Amino acid sequence: MAKPIDVLVIGGGAIGVCCAYFLAETGRQVTVIDRGEVGAACSSGNAGIIARSHIIPLPRPGVVRQGIKWLFDPEGPFYIKPQVNLALWAWLLRFGFACRRRPMLRSMHLLNKLIGSSLTLYEGFASLGSTEFHFGLKGSLALYKTQGAFEAGVKETEVLRPYGVESKVLDHAAVRELEPRIQSGILGGIYLKGDAHLNPLKFVRWLASQCQSKGVTFLTSTGVSSLRTVGNKISTVITSQGDFEPGLVVLAAGSWSPSLAARLRLRLPIQPAKGYSITVKDPSRNDALPLWLTESRVVATPMGGILRFAGTLELTGLDFSINQRRVNAIRRAVRDYLAGVDEYGTVETWSGLRPLTPDSLPIIDIPERWSNLVIATGHGMQGVALGPITGKLVAELTANQPTTVDISELSVRRFQ
Repeated sequence: MAKPIDVLVIGGGAIGVCCAYFLAETGRQVTVIDRGEVGAACSSGNAGIIARSHIIPLPRPGVVRQGIKWLFDPEGPFYIKPQVNLALWAWLLRFGFACRRRPMLRSMHLLNKLIGSSLTLYEGFASLGSTEFHFGLKGSLALYKTQGAFEAGVKETEVLRPYGVESKVLDHAAVRELEPRIQSGILGGIYLKGDAHLNPLKFVRWLASQCQSKGVTFLTSTGVSSLRTVGNKISTVITSQGDFEPGLVVLAAGSWSPSLAARLRLRLPIQPAKGYSITVKDPSRNDALPLWLTESRVVATPMGGILRFAGTLELTGLDFSINQRRVNAIRRAVRDYLAGVDEYGTVETWSGLRPLTPDSLPIIDIPERWSNLVIATGHGMQGVALGPITGKLVAELTANQPTTVDISELSVRRFQ
């Protein structure tokens, strides 16, 4: 017999746990289910950056031409697996359409508001438990090896300035003062004030414990096998741990959201974008900054005793296999920027699937067809950065309150 519950959140990553937290704050009784463990998918091995400096979306003028060049580099930061996949090709067409100046500026405007609001919420969480998840609001440092990339980076700071992103251009000596490990070939850098970082897995699990104190129930190793509907509502969610009759369903299942939505005759244009990270033991000082290894498209994040190098974007479907050649390329890239890192012991090599929409904006919406469904997915590489504001928006949306940020352009209808 199905168990009646108030709210069922499908997905126990950063987005799902943040939704559970803010829904519980409004008095809802929340149950979170996940096919694995809480925070064990994308939330476990990502870069852990909350970057106001990176609001320029992936689709932008010129990126298609650059992406084609990377496709022919087996160790480049971007790769598409050859496959007969109509959904992928439709996604790529939408992506190409988004690579124009006007959509880019619209996305920048939204991302700036979303990340700024999320950062404010993170500061509130940090006041309760920053030592638990190594939160730091210290800014970040972009490193450059080539003059062309350095000049492009300086121009980008001019683009970002109207959005409140403060920065400072530094020569080699000034960069070395901030990061003594840099190689002699680093020309200079840009200090990006206002960026923050944390250990993403520790944050998700810390927040899950806060949720439990508010009465949230977590069921792990619980997969969804079927969804039943009556009229315009989801009546029953059938899982490996029993059936539920939810008053509200929040779909926050990341890269698995499209397959679940398809059972409700909803098409979500999301592709799983695989990324890799290498985590090493880090003997560096506690005030180390996150580093953008710009030309290599790799980020290095200190996380309290460990240092994580994250990068690459592969469109290969729901495939967790690790391409060792690409992992080795990340290692070589790190050596080009930082000295001595080969001496650090490797803790973990990881791959994860980020749910990426064609315009790099998330989907936060109650679709017209289903009155008791909220979609909260498609955050791409910004899942951790946008987790808190997504949770707050979902809570506001379901309570029929004005939302902190206008989410009209985050509707699934924008793809129809």
